[in-house]
Amino acid sequence: MKDETIEKVNAEIADWQYLKELPEKWHDFRLDRNTKISKDSYDLYRYVNEELHKSATIYFHEETHEYKVRLKIGLIEFCRIEFITANIEVFEKLLKNQFEQVLMDMVEFNPKSLSSIVLDKKITTWETGNKLPETVEGFHLFISPAQPVKINNGSYIVIDYVDFSLESSFTVYYNIYRDEFFAEARIWNIPDVNYDFDSNELSELEAKMHQHFIPRLIDIRTRAEKEAAARAATESKQAEDEQPV
Repeated sequence: MKDETIEKVNAEIADWQYLKELPEKWHDFRLDRNTKISKDSYDLYRYVNEELHKSATIYFHEETHEYKVRLKIGLIEFCRIEFITANIEVFEKLLKNQFEQVLMDMVEFNPKSLSSIVLDKKITTWETGNKLPETVEGFHLFISPAQPVKINNGSYIVIDYVDFSLESSFTVYYNIYRDEFFAEARIWNIPDVNYDFDSNELSELEAKMHQHFIPRLIDIRTRAEKEAAARAATESKQAEDEQPV
């Protein structure tokens, strides 16, 4: 991040009363005031719940020169577009009006967050989806079709199986604009896409899940564990190299 951007943000938040008055705990989330500056963002603070694997980060984005809110749910991070603004005073108003509800919705499912299109698609009442096993091939069902999660660009997380120890997952999305289901894997949090699950109807998705779901999970785990072994070997080698002769 450019020095002038850091100076700008520091100047704007130096006397920001809203920041000073934030509650230390809020709807099961803990306030983390540690700032973090990276190449393209300045994280001002975040609310985090480690047990839920969820967090909400308030930050300034170098590329667009705007204040934003970034949510992390499981391994998936996305920006809430309704908070985007370049003006810190407007940002404060948006936070005061809407941020608490964001935290509440991450703690407890809010049916009002769903588009009528999602409801008409009958995703939440999908019989097969609501009978998905809690654990498959070592992956835990983190998000189920009964409680889809709205992200951005018209997409909802419909199914999310995660192994947090390997930072790997299998996720099925539904996009209301394209009227399409599609899937993405993450292997050590790096997206890995194929098109085996692309579908327009739940019946089609169900058939493709029956055919491809288990093999896909096995593939994700195999590759994730291979990467874990490679990382462990590298760390072991580095430790040996650092030993005094």
